[in-house]
Amino acid sequence: ADGYYEYTMAECVYSTSDYSDMVFLVSYSFNKVVDVQFNSTVGKFVGYTEEGVKYAESFNKDQAILQQSKAAVDTFCRPNVQLDDSSVLDKA
Repeated sequence: ADGYYEYTMAECVYSTSDYSDMVFLVSYSFNKVVDVQFNSTVGKFVGYTEEGVKYAESFNKDQAILQQSKAAVDTFCRPNVQLDDSSVLDKA
């Protein structure tokens, strides 16, 4: 099966029950190689390949994308993790 494999993965990573250490990661991969990633701790996109560096430079210049990505810990991660945790912990 010839072809290309492209995907995006968003993750909310944390280890404390108060979510104070939560990090939002979004990775853009092509053919199983991460090209570019946003890390909320770093606060910007970082390129890992030649093409990824170009994408990171472009994303980091776009203030709307950058602000939305920085805000994702509070707008995406915490609300969804709280729902997930409450549905699991309430059953225990």
